[in-house]
Amino acid sequence: MIQLKNPLQIKEMREAGRITGEALLIAREHIREGISTYELDKIIRNHIEKQGAKPSFLGYGGFPGSACISINDEVIHGIPSKKRILQEGDVVKVDVGAFYKGFHGDAARTIPVGNVSDEALKLIRVTRDSFFAGVEKMQIGNRLGDIGHAIDSLVVSNGFSTVKRYIGHGIGHELHESPDVPNYGTEGRGTRLCAGMVLAIEPMVNVGREDVREMGDGWTVKTEDGTLSAHYENTVALTSDGVINMTLLESDF
Repeated sequence: MIQLKNPLQIKEMREAGRITGEALLIAREHIREGISTYELDKIIRNHIEKQGAKPSFLGYGGFPGSACISINDEVIHGIPSKKRILQEGDVVKVDVGAFYKGFHGDAARTIPVGNVSDEALKLIRVTRDSFFAGVEKMQIGNRLGDIGHAIDSLVVSNGFSTVKRYIGHGIGHELHESPDVPNYGTEGRGTRLCAGMVLAIEPMVNVGREDVREMGDGWTVKTEDGTLSAHYENTVALTSDGVINMTLLESDF
């Protein structure tokens, strides 16, 4: 069942979203050659906890980190490690959640380390743009398929592929709520959008094929063909006055 949020709940969720967005900005400031993903995770956790919040991912289903940090052909759910040292040219996906006063925020960014290839820069841009193409369709009376179709159409038109095995989701008191939010779909199909819906929309885009595989650690997901992948996510609320992006801060535009 979809849990619609009232205006007061959406206001409260914006605080969890702000903390999440700030954590991503801090992560971006610290991403550089030579830092470990473990150290980066510790920085993210420290910020979230200093705000009086809890990292949503820490211990979730047994996940050992506060953030998912995935590099290059890793699509999502990378486990922070002292052995994973960022290198010049890496493409780093940082996925963060913060739980504050009963609500979750969830967002992700893909961040280059130093100079990266033109292909990587295009991938990062297209993934971000596909999110906003989807959000443009987040209008009362539209359907979930409109969001997914807009995302996938932009991705494919740029020569990339949309990961279909993993999708976005509703969010609120729980990190993952109904409805499922695929990054692909058919216009005019799926659940009708209405005021009070809060969604984590998160396109995952590969340079090569859409196929992915889960690694032996039970978490990390990689592209099947070893090509680069990017991830972009925000927590967004649909209201009678339009869309509120809870995790995108002005300094992140």
